[in-house]
Amino acid sequence: MPRPAAKAEDPFLAKARRLLRRHPLIDGHNDLPWVIRNAAGGDVAAFDLAREHPETDTDIPRLKQGQVAAQLFAAYLPTKTAHPAREMLAQIDLARRIIGEHPETFVHATRPADVLRAQKSDRIAVFVTVENGVGLENSIAPLRIWHAAGVRVFTLCHNETLDWIDSATDTPRHNGLADFGRAVVQECNRIGMLIDLAHVAPPAMHHVLDTTRAPVVWSHSNAAALCQARRNVPDDVLDRVRENGGVVMATFVPRFLSDQPIATVRRKGASEAALGTRAEADAPASGLGLMCDHLAYLRERVGEDHVGIGSDFYGGDTPVGLADASCFPVLFAELLRRGWKEPQLAKLAGGNLLRVLARVQRIGKRLGGQEAPRLDVMGTPGTGQG
Repeated sequence: MPRPAAKAEDPFLAKARRLLRRHPLIDGHNDLPWVIRNAAGGDVAAFDLAREHPETDTDIPRLKQGQVAAQLFAAYLPTKTAHPAREMLAQIDLARRIIGEHPETFVHATRPADVLRAQKSDRIAVFVTVENGVGLENSIAPLRIWHAAGVRVFTLCHNETLDWIDSATDTPRHNGLADFGRAVVQECNRIGMLIDLAHVAPPAMHHVLDTTRAPVVWSHSNAAALCQARRNVPDDVLDRVRENGGVVMATFVPRFLSDQPIATVRRKGASEAALGTRAEADAPASGLGLMCDHLAYLRERVGEDHVGIGSDFYGGDTPVGLADASCFPVLFAELLRRGWKEPQLAKLAGGNLLRVLARVQRIGKRLGGQEAPRLDVMGTPGTGQG
């Protein structure tokens, strides 16, 4: 009996794959270091990224299937971590050990040119980021140590309000940003550290935009107009993005895509290695479609030069269709199907973020030659910080 003919590949998917070979795809946020810390005690070799991990969402095979050219790996800590300064250094070290354990796959990136260098050797550029300013322990000095260790992006807080900045998901204490927070912003500008406003309360977003001399990003946030999750970006903030020159990077997290249930891949954690899918009847909305809706809204509101993608893969639930790091060609195929053109998709994929990184570093080089390092310590007499 003759074999049935192989199903032809979706022409939009084939076009998306070709497009991503020409234009580097940069994923703005992934919490793989935290996943490895929880699943393998931070032992990168024991976790074995070279094999597929069905219990989570990111590994080397699926990053390659997803045609990821550059990945931002977050050194993340919960706010209530004991000894946060020490533990943040351990997380930065973990992120760097991911690169060191797999030099055949990853290149440590600190500047935009490193993305092209990685592509030429068929490897993935990795930018290390810090997620949560709790690791500063209310001192400016650790910022410079992080930068010296290769960190180039800093998410100012996480889900809790800090002594100097209000979180979007906690009780405000500062009506946005305290004086010490403004000093943090100014020092980030001076050293060429890209500021990330994901997780930041809207009043603090405005205060940062009032203070910064350089573009900022939202590495994993969606449009509040389409989903009212407090982590998303409201229109009055989006309306300032063009002037700032920054980038809003839409995310896959289900609760930031829709106020209604959506079909998800359910993950119970690496220890249980259990996967399941919520019934479509109970969750009719498509995560893939909703993601495209957010990208279209952001493009219309802030302009095609100011939109990117930050998956926020963290080992938890993900939308059906955007389940893991292999999904990016499928997303770009859907955008092509919706009428996006190659120049727009090239900017979305990574061009916009590379432009912002380059500008932040140019500004940092200039300011670094004009200003002395800040020595602020919150609450220390003589620093002017309260």
